[in-house]
This record gives sequence, C-alpha cells and structure tokens, in this order.
Amino acid sequence: MKYVLYLLSMLALTASACDKNGGGGESASKNLSVSVSEISTDHAKSVQSVTVTANCDWGVGSADRSWCTVTPSGGVAGNTAVTVTIAENTGKTERETAVNFYYGTQTLSVPVKQAAPPKEEVDPTINAPEGYSLVWNDEFDGTSVDTGKWRFENWAPGYVNNELQRYVAGGVLNGNYTAYVEDGILKIRAMKVDGQVISARMNTRKSWKYGYMEARINLPSGKGTWPAFWMMPDDQSDGWPKCGEIDIMEEVGYHPNYTSSSIHTQSYNHTINTQKTKEVYTAGAEGEFHVYACEWTPEALKFFVDGKQFFSFSNDGKGSVATWPFSKNFYITLNLAWGGSWGGAQGVNESSLPAIMQIDYVRVFQKD
Repeated sequence: MKYVLYLLSMLALTASACDKNGGGGESASKNLSVSVSEISTDHAKSVQSVTVTANCDWGVGSADRSWCTVTPSGGVAGNTAVTVTIAENTGKTERETAVNFYYGTQTLSVPVKQAAPPKEEVDPTINAPEGYSLVWNDEFDGTSVDTGKWRFENWAPGYVNNELQRYVAGGVLNGNYTAYVEDGILKIRAMKVDGQVISARMNTRKSWKYGYMEARINLPSGKGTWPAFWMMPDDQSDGWPKCGEIDIMEEVGYHPNYTSSSIHTQSYNHTINTQKTKEVYTAGAEGEFHVYACEWTPEALKFFVDGKQFFSFSNDGKGSVATWPFSKNFYITLNLAWGGSWGGAQGVNESSLPAIMQIDYVRVFQKD
C-alpha cells in the first residue's frame, strides 16, 4: 500500500473565523488546522490517520461516503486523530473527493485522490470478440499458479453443497498439489490422500462488472466429479442466492459430456425449483478442450460453447435485485468438486481418482 501525504507546517491550512457579539465587539477566533494538505493513494484499500488541532468544537465528513469514510464525525478543542478509510478502486479511472472539516461558519477541505488500478499486461495477438478488448487473462505459461492473480479457498468437507472433498490452501497439502501448472496448462486435481479427498477451488483476485468471460477447458471423467467455471460477487452481504451467481460451465461425471449454464437469484434458484438453466451435449467435453463463455451486459447474460450461443437470461428491467442482482462486480472461480448434492447424486466411484480438470486459459474482455 503506497500513499503520499503532503505534510504542512504548523501554520499551514489554518483558518479562522470571527463571530460578532451583540455588543459590537469580537469574540475569540475559532481556529482549526489539519496535519495534511492532501491525501493521495494508489488503487488499493487505504487507511490514513490525520491530526486535527482546534480551539473549538468541529465536525468532519467525506464528500463521497461510497468509497471514502471518516471517523470520528467530529471533535472538541485540542488535538484529535481522525481516520480516513479509502476503499479499493475497482474502476478504470482515478477518482477524487474531499474530507471537509466544519467549525463555526468555516469549512476547511482536504482533497482525497486515488489512482486507478494498473493496467494488466495483455497479449495483443489474442483475438477479442467484436466490440471488446482484452482486459485480463492467464494463459498459464509459467511454472506455477500466479498467486498475484488467484487466491485459494481453504474449506473442510461438507462446507458447501454437501461436497466430500477438502479444498486446501495454496493448492497444496503436505506436498500433494491440487492445483499446478504443467506444459502451459493449469491442472486442478482431486485426489485421495490419507483417507480424504483433496482438491482446489481458486478465485481471481480481480473482479469485473460486465464483459465477455471465457475459458478453454478439458473436463475429467468419473462418477463423483463436478468441475465448474463460474462467478460470484465481491459483495455477498445479502447472502446466497440474493447476492447472485453466474455458472458459465458445470458438468457432473455421472452425466458425461452434458455441460450446463445457470444463473441463481433470490427469485430464480434450484432450492425453490425456479432455476434458470440449460444443458447442452458437448461431444468430447470429457477428454477434449472446449471453449466455454458468457457475455454479460446490463441487458442480459448469454452463454456459449465453442462460440455457439445456447442459453440466455434477460434483465426484466424491474430494478429488483431479486431477479437481477448482476449490476456489481463479480470474480471468476475454477474448482473441481467431488460428490455433493449434484456431483454425488448417483454416488461416487473412487476408482476415478485422481481426476484432473485442465484449463488452457481464462480470459476477460470488456467493451471498448
């Protein structure tokens, strides 16, 4: 986390206001000074501390509380520490606001500036869908998973969907790798070690609102496998399914080569039998690479296999998060589950282990 605080001398940024009393004389001046003239940060979340020196009561607030907040909301005469919390900038451009201090009839403003996220280095030779540009990708050309781009879940068996596997931190447990890169391919492996099945669930550190997301994937085989390429929102405070979920590709081993795409919302989800989903037979999905994609716009979600659209879900335009919670940032998840409410609906066959899900690339495009 990097930031620049432009410090002032004790006399800078000091203002005074004089109040007239009823008898025509002047009361004592109200003075307030702040230890900085400007707060400037990079795109990451930042917590800054500034000192207010005053001889009177005062208040303070941010001009844009959606990403910049201030505590406490005021103080009294003396020296007071004020904390300015700046949220991560997930947009494309730098942004500015101000922290305003109020005392008497006067206002003292401290500008707050936050840089835009750095642009990802992307391969200009990768073909983008018409009207889109590549904004993020991982071609898995290195020798290991890039932890600057991915983070791993660490979950016990049964934590979600009654799945039987343990998702391990960092994609490795006691030297047994559940996620690794080999010959330009990311491999997510479900395997049995010391009496338990371990696997990997990995999420992009970045997130996006709208775009064309695609991955080239070769699915494993065997009863009990449940590979997925999907998306969840950064903000899950409403809980599932109200927060929304976008499943770009899922498949279960007991129904081989039938891949499906789904969306989940408060109004449309499988727990109340109102889910919006469609399945398509993808010849050779188990054992061969295919490209799975979703085009996400404010109007609709459209799903593709090998460039051919087979399913869509439209925004009903009602402005309700119950039916369209897809107006916020979502991140991408890759995982290989074992068993569970769907993957294990017809049992599991441990002779299928180890099972490997192979990913050639993951790419994100956004409109120009």
